[in-house]
Amino acid sequence: MSSSRQHSRFAPDRGLTGRMVLTMFLIGLVYVGFTGVLIVLLRGAWPIVLLISGGLFVAQFWFSDRITERAMGARPVTPEEYPQLHGTVDRLCALADMPKPRIAVAHNDMPNAFATGRNQQKAVVCVTTGLLRRLEPEELEGVLAHELSHVAHRDVAVMTVAGFLGVLAGLITRMALYGGFMSGGNRNSNDPNAAIALILVPLVSMLVYALSFLLTRLLSRYRELAADRAAAQLTGRPSALASALTKVTGQIAAIPTEDLRRSQPYNAFYFAPALSARETASQLFSTHPSLEQRLEQLARISAELGR
Repeated sequence: MSSSRQHSRFAPDRGLTGRMVLTMFLIGLVYVGFTGVLIVLLRGAWPIVLLISGGLFVAQFWFSDRITERAMGARPVTPEEYPQLHGTVDRLCALADMPKPRIAVAHNDMPNAFATGRNQQKAVVCVTTGLLRRLEPEELEGVLAHELSHVAHRDVAVMTVAGFLGVLAGLITRMALYGGFMSGGNRNSNDPNAAIALILVPLVSMLVYALSFLLTRLLSRYRELAADRAAAQLTGRPSALASALTKVTGQIAAIPTEDLRRSQPYNAFYFAPALSARETASQLFSTHPSLEQRLEQLARISAELGR
């Protein structure tokens, strides 16, 4: 199997793909506008803006797999250590006609899984010991197919690009508020333009952060629905994925709140969010669609396959 293959047999979902492309376009539009405003407001400091923008993006994009693995305490495992896990991934990769990613396990009681990496050659699929202990083989297959769909469709790269704008906006806000680099120290302290810029840049940055936050959450919900659909169609068992979703979502609620809070910064990576249903009441701010929405889509796919 060629390692340079860019396509897989995961079924495309043109409706969701179209919405993801539109959302990415809007995020890019906001990013370009934000950078332009900063260049105008900061005048002589624009090289710093571009340097910070480029450096942050490259670091986040290039090292996303290592950063996420270490943050979640995952370690690569061999087929001898986890033969069933590797065997399931081998079968799914053969079925999807895609390169096999690295497999990692995180010793964590929270039942969950995630995929990371900027492309298929650098991808990592990780599951927690809590997930392995709770799911039946066909349910685990559904979850792994979901994560492999993220890899095949380069969702991690897409979300890294999308999330970068919010990181940049936050950084620029802090620099404007605490660094004072726009005013050049005390030299231009009486310059009214510098004073205006000192007020405007944080305001613009906060507005851009809010817009990028909402658009990124919307994009994340689209990609989760697309991954569910692709996984269900690849395995031909949407009911197994629905069962895994129901089981994982229900059992996450039983995990101690302190453990969940440590995991919440990485919600966008997870198969199911590390939040209770009560805490995800506002779908506008959620990284994942509601359980009901995901189960409804899987029921429709099940009906389609039955026909």
